[in-house]
Amino acid sequence: MNKKFILWAFILLLLAFPYFYFDNESQNLDAGARYSASGQLITLAEGVVHYEIAGPPDATPVVLVHGMSVPYFIWDRNFAALANAGFRVLRYDLYGRGYSDRPDVVYNQEFFDRQLHHLLAALGIDGKVNLIGVSLGAAIALAFADRHPERVRKLCLIDPAGFSVKVPFIAKLMYLPGVGEYLTNVFGERTLQARLKNDFYKPESCPPTYSEMYRMQMRYKGFKRAILSTLRNMPVNDLAALYGRVGKQERPVLLIWGREDQTTPLDGSEKLRQVMPQVEFHIIEEAGHVPQYERPEAVNPILIEFLKR
Repeated sequence: MNKKFILWAFILLLLAFPYFYFDNESQNLDAGARYSASGQLITLAEGVVHYEIAGPPDATPVVLVHGMSVPYFIWDRNFAALANAGFRVLRYDLYGRGYSDRPDVVYNQEFFDRQLHHLLAALGIDGKVNLIGVSLGAAIALAFADRHPERVRKLCLIDPAGFSVKVPFIAKLMYLPGVGEYLTNVFGERTLQARLKNDFYKPESCPPTYSEMYRMQMRYKGFKRAILSTLRNMPVNDLAALYGRVGKQERPVLLIWGREDQTTPLDGSEKLRQVMPQVEFHIIEEAGHVPQYERPEAVNPILIEFLKR
């Protein structure tokens, strides 16, 4: 037998083993999987969406948009506080995350914009809403304001994505067809879990329940595919033009940033304020990438005061 053939067969076997061994997406996200989920479910044009809504039905709506991979429990320490302050508060899982469906589509600005637009319509939320987004969620909120300026009253951006950060070489490989799929399947779960605690100023303060809820969504098929598609199709490092357009709409904008953020470093705030000079800016001390979760006692009063004006 040809030695080259044997060598290539051996190499392919070596590559195939970790690809299948580390693929832990073994469950379908069906009614049984969602049985114990909190909140509610609604079927929209592109799939089932997991959401929760609370507060007086006739109060001012506030919509919470989570980031790249942590689903709506990222708002666990803010949701009730805002509802108790008198707002009608909605949080939801982006497609591909949490208990929302993971359709096999391109995950880009248009896709996430449609999800939010369809969700508001299905829930009968008309008129203007306040949008609060963290990280990638801030970029989604901005894109929604850009496309539907008449629907947005105020914007709150928390450690937002959108300005250049140093991209590791391994991350650049994710854009290569086939290579990205392989790396995501083999290393994606461990990499995401390892980075989870880095979102905190003090990694040891990341609660075990937080990590466990995060891991739970990884069991369901389509999660890693959705993350990879989002990385490839959401221009999260080059959104200065989007920020500039929304800044010209002359609506109130609140900017909150954890001083110790290692994911979207604080120096990005300087670039943001150059294109959105009207923002009201607050730095949260001893907080990382998710200050609203890590230090809700500091962030919630700022959010409530701003939204009540």
